[in-house]
Amino acid sequence: MNTHLAGIFPRTGGLEARRSTTLTLTLAFLALLAVAGIVAGIHSLVVGHEHTFGVSRGVPWGILIATYVFFVVISTGLCIVSSIGHVFGFKEFMPIAKRAVFLSIVNISAGFLVIAFEIESSWRMVVGNVVGANLTSNIWWMGTLYGFYLVLMVVEFVMLQRGRHGLASACGLAVLLTGIAANSNLGAVFGLLNGQWFWQGPYMPIYFVTSAATSGAVAIIFYTVLAYKVNGWQMSEAMKQSLHSIAKLAVLMLAIIVFFTFWRTVAGVTGSAPGRHEALLSLLNGPYRFNFWAGEVLLGLVLPLALLLVTRGRNVNVLFVATIIAMVGMFFMRYDLVILGQLVPPYHGMGLVDYPEFYTYSPTLHEQLVVVGGAAFCGLFFLLGERFFRGHLVDSH
Repeated sequence: MNTHLAGIFPRTGGLEARRSTTLTLTLAFLALLAVAGIVAGIHSLVVGHEHTFGVSRGVPWGILIATYVFFVVISTGLCIVSSIGHVFGFKEFMPIAKRAVFLSIVNISAGFLVIAFEIESSWRMVVGNVVGANLTSNIWWMGTLYGFYLVLMVVEFVMLQRGRHGLASACGLAVLLTGIAANSNLGAVFGLLNGQWFWQGPYMPIYFVTSAATSGAVAIIFYTVLAYKVNGWQMSEAMKQSLHSIAKLAVLMLAIIVFFTFWRTVAGVTGSAPGRHEALLSLLNGPYRFNFWAGEVLLGLVLPLALLLVTRGRNVNVLFVATIIAMVGMFFMRYDLVILGQLVPPYHGMGLVDYPEFYTYSPTLHEQLVVVGGAAFCGLFFLLGERFFRGHLVDSH
């Protein structure tokens, strides 16, 4: 058997061999999906987005922007959760620190991969960030802060692997501050667009940071339980207590998101801001009602909260199911946020001839393949991380 796998899986004869074969096949399948997504993205860059993507002049941001937001918000959230342990010293959060830092790197890398194909001249992205620096641009700050954040995350992970916890904690604090700054700035990219009333408002940066903490708590529970299933380990009491503590954090943050969603909806329905009212109506009882009621409300909020509260976060299998459901719901949240903000034209209600009252958008096959490729990239490097870093051991298994 492969020596790396031997370091992860206990020697149990036939079970070990079957697990090794399953892991190898899973890695190959995920690698194939990731390559398919990359090929679709490269093909789009070569032939032009207008031939392969569903975006348009009216709706220039599609599902790839939503997926980018999904990944980078999770990355920031994982950073926040990991810092509670190894930066601020809360022992209950220590067992998940290494895995959370590693997965934060993986998720933001997946976000960069996806957005690289969304930017039509992506090869100019790095050079333009330096040569064409624009300090008044929120998007410039987003790229700069997240790039700096990724570098710091790598340094922090290296320090953790070498056991240099003092330097890792110092670096972790810098990462946390940079990550929060980057994530709140990402919210400002939406919130400061005065021409888009569905997004516009000072609450967006705060919402993005709150949403990041929610996503991070949910994601680390999901990845940790999955890791133990992949590794074939029995979970220690210390790890169970850690997941219980994170589950309590997840309940709190989900409740805050429920609060925000309720008042955003009430304000949008009763308010008179141009575009916001119409966009919310399409979300509540229009073409996007399934996304909202089934995706955002049921999967993203109600079911996870109910499962976590009923079990009080102590049943590991229920925790796993709740976090799977929540992550699916959170993708709906990111998608609806990005797309709904663009569907109401600025001339809506003026009765202009030959101009649509609403824009439309549907993801194409190329876009869907890039999204699947990004998710497969995350899954692939999650499994490779478990293999080469021996499950990110920090306590007795």
